Amino acid sequence: MMWLTFATIVAMVVAYALERWSIELVSIATLVAWLVLFWLGPILLGEKTPLSPDDILAGFSNQALVTVLAMLVVGQGLFQTDALERPATMLARYGGRTGMGAVILILFGAMVTSAVVNDTPVVVMFLPIVTAIAATRGIATSKVLMPLSFAALLGGTTTLIGTSTNLLAAGVAQKAAGLTLGFFEFTIPAAIMAAFGFAYVTLVLPRILTARAGMADQMTGGSGKQFIAQIDITYGHPLAGIASVSGMFPALKDMTVRLVQRGEHPFLPPFENLTLRPGDTVIVAATRNALTRAISDGAAAPSRDADNGASETAPTMPTKDVTLAEAVVAPGSRLIGRTIEQAAIHLDTGTVVLGVERRSRMPRMPLSDIRLEAGDVLLVGGTRDTVEGLRLNRDLLLLEWSAADLPTRRYAKRALVIFVIMVAYAASGIGPIVIGALGGAFAMIAFGCLNIRQAIRAFDHRIFLMIGASLAAAAALEATGGAVFIADAAIDAVRGYPVSVTLSVIFIVVAILTNIISNNATAVLFTPIAIQVADKTGNDPMPFVVAVILAASCAFATPIGYQTNMLVMGPGHYRFRDYLVGGTPLVIIMWLVYSVVGPWYYGLW
Repeated sequence: MMWLTFATIVAMVVAYALERWSIELVSIATLVAWLVLFWLGPILLGEKTPLSPDDILAGFSNQALVTVLAMLVVGQGLFQTDALERPATMLARYGGRTGMGAVILILFGAMVTSAVVNDTPVVVMFLPIVTAIAATRGIATSKVLMPLSFAALLGGTTTLIGTSTNLLAAGVAQKAAGLTLGFFEFTIPAAIMAAFGFAYVTLVLPRILTARAGMADQMTGGSGKQFIAQIDITYGHPLAGIASVSGMFPALKDMTVRLVQRGEHPFLPPFENLTLRPGDTVIVAATRNALTRAISDGAAAPSRDADNGASETAPTMPTKDVTLAEAVVAPGSRLIGRTIEQAAIHLDTGTVVLGVERRSRMPRMPLSDIRLEAGDVLLVGGTRDTVEGLRLNRDLLLLEWSAADLPTRRYAKRALVIFVIMVAYAASGIGPIVIGALGGAFAMIAFGCLNIRQAIRAFDHRIFLMIGASLAAAAALEATGGAVFIADAAIDAVRGYPVSVTLSVIFIVVAILTNIISNNATAVLFTPIAIQVADKTGNDPMPFVVAVILAASCAFATPIGYQTNMLVMGPGHYRFRDYLVGGTPLVIIMWLVYSVVGPWYYGLW
């Protein structure tokens, strides 16, 4: 049974590494293989089965897995409310005059934030900020996005909740050896490693990465799509009473004001001594990102309907759970030649037109007066159901990839309070972390930071299935004696050497494998092996478990090593070799630093 277990694990690892099949398919196939193996194998071999189906599937009820999924929901709540945008923007503002000075400060902020927030949403939130800084300072995005991914991964190693890897390995260690890892159990050695790694990421990595044209224009809106949008100034509007400065309106950040219509009188730029007041209509040109921020802050509103704004027919946006998307006016559409009001798009689809993008020219007129042409791109908003209903519309072609939920920025402070309370609870050690994680996830939903659909989307089913399959493999190794066998082989290989050498060997082996298969799977598989090696050599298992945890996060050398690497691959226009060239030295640095710091910290010299 032990050799059959080894063969199944090797097949699982190869299937994950080849990426010819989806993660979900490989994980389910592996689970089926375990169930069949431990049902049929003992029958054929005349042995008693070491694992029951309940034991094989127990990983799906593992509290570490539940904690990871709950943390993903909390991270999604922070992302959905843009709770970290303001702190990140402040970092960028105080980053100094040089472009790299601002980038380094942002990378440091991402690294620190990743210590208490799952690093994937951190990279998602910081990515547009880093890209915008790079674009405005003339730095190639390929020079800064891989460092962002690596910095977040380095920061995630410093606390127990920094990455899912840490939580899963701690859960396996608790079950296998009764070890309880505290919130700051390995913070000191991990912080020392992160300091060396951060120096490499900021000072060396940008110099060896190839400069390539990235997606800065789309991320910053510098020369990307510019939508013509209309803002109606009403009583109590945030822009009412705002005066022009040097011919512009600084309050309309990242927007170009093209026209201010006051009754029958139009004001054209530059705007001298003009103060916006109720009744004004402001026509702006802005990117989708700028419009999204303005709508979230209540500064932008949909245009009025054909009856000049009668309340009973004026198009209204939902008060919550708003989805934005882009739709193209199809050739032959009945909308061609009609204004938005004449086309009655809101009455027909339930969505509200927020902006019009036209490649040929930028019209200087109210949104309600623009006559639509074939190829015009409309920025529309509405509920998820109404936006998805555009799939059946023959006049408007929905761009599926463009659909995204509008951030609920008004709940940002609420989300931050929930997050701070959760982190304080986890750091205090007064109770199981799973309680704090689930409580934080529940609070995010209960207090409106997320809706149920958004929370469900935060549950990454690939992680769920892969971790469950990996925990089953770890249980199989333990039950069949495979972990003991590998531990004995490792002991024989380093027999006669100091324990510090054993730690170093375990670290480099795990660090290499984590770049081939999932870091979570590597941590789960090698934690029981590390415990067995510690027991066989008569040492405290804690430094061995920590070695596995820190090594499993050294997924720098391949894009498949960790999900944030994949996340920045497209925007940075990276190739596989870029990760090998840029990430391999960092893996070696982490190995060398831990080979010194680990034994020193745990007194194993």
